[in-house]
Amino acid sequence: MNDRIRAREVRVIDENGEQLGIMNPRDALAIAKERELDLIEVSPGTNPPVCKIMDYGRYKYDLRKREKDASKTQRTTEMKTVRVRPSTDDHDLDTKKNIARKFLEQGRKVKFNMMFRGREHQYHDRAAAKLLRVAEELADIAEVERRPAMDGRMMIMIMTPKNR
Repeated sequence: MNDRIRAREVRVIDENGEQLGIMNPRDALAIAKERELDLIEVSPGTNPPVCKIMDYGRYKYDLRKREKDASKTQRTTEMKTVRVRPSTDDHDLDTKKNIARKFLEQGRKVKFNMMFRGREHQYHDRAAAKLLRVAEELADIAEVERRPAMDGRMMIMIMTPKNR
């Protein structure tokens, strides 16, 4: 920007998008100061580098505004975790299922973590069946993204809302 341009020659574009030609950076800077604008190096990798005469403050403002508008349209999916144990009773599992249903209705992914301790590791098949039963009961609003699988001392299942 302005005095920081170190090239011998630069291709200059004015604020209206018209090319002024190839010239010395000092001459281009003089033209920019005469118009009370800044000389900004837009494409330093070309030969010769391309510089544009523009209002740098306005350029930064427009750039921030575009980024903000772009972030408004982006959707980030938030994952909520529901923790259960293989020994979790049916009523308690229904409560956890209802909590997961609320998250899914809000459009969030739900990750079920089934934690194993001690001798509970012997009953992976029962635990997987429990998680699959929960998946069946939530099938009206969600689908299984990742089936129950062991990950260390935990069995993990991920569900996503159907309306996406």
